[in-house]
Amino acid sequence: MTTPGSRDREQEAVTDRPSGAHDHAGAGAGAVADPTAEVDVAPGEWVAEVTAARDRGYDYFDWLTAVDQLDDTDAPGFDVVTHLWCIERREHLLLRTRVPAAEPALDTLVGVFAGAAWHERETFEMFGIDFTGHADLRPLLLPDGFEGHPLRKDFVLAARAAKAWPGAKEPGESDADTHGGAAPGRRKTRPPGVPDPAVWGPRPDGSPDVPTGSTTEEVDGE
Repeated sequence: MTTPGSRDREQEAVTDRPSGAHDHAGAGAGAVADPTAEVDVAPGEWVAEVTAARDRGYDYFDWLTAVDQLDDTDAPGFDVVTHLWCIERREHLLLRTRVPAAEPALDTLVGVFAGAAWHERETFEMFGIDFTGHADLRPLLLPDGFEGHPLRKDFVLAARAAKAWPGAKEPGESDADTHGGAAPGRRKTRPPGVPDPAVWGPRPDGSPDVPTGSTTEEVDGE
């Protein structure tokens, strides 16, 4: 049952949300709105915006991670996302910023939420994003001496260099079709982490040498 007091708190929750935030509502008649707001902020305002959100009541730090957006032709980089929760109003808040691919660095949130330390260590390790001001960005999950950042889309999966990706061909296609034999009827695409066979891994005997930098698509004439 909704009381006058609860209606007042709901109204305050809406008016306290940051500008630029939007709600996600369920589809269909009678759907209940999901009280989740998303806010995009500039990298230089990252710490200030998270601090302001905490002061507005989003004082439970849930998680922080990144999303690889290196294939964005307009602004390649990494989205850093953090999820906060307001216990009193039972509201979610997602804050997101993008750091450029050329210089993936962002100020640390450890001074705002101490619990962000572990999440920033993992994000640094998996995506290579430097969190300026973090005092302990040591490896967290990967073994000593591991090279690269495995959650980047450009990170080559060594297993796929040695063994063909099962989805590289459609039912009825042969191995020759995927190595430049017969001209395929569709453009060959590879998911993140699957290397170009023209550059990585073994090729069938007699396959022509492919110049460095070329791709199988270029060899096939597509």
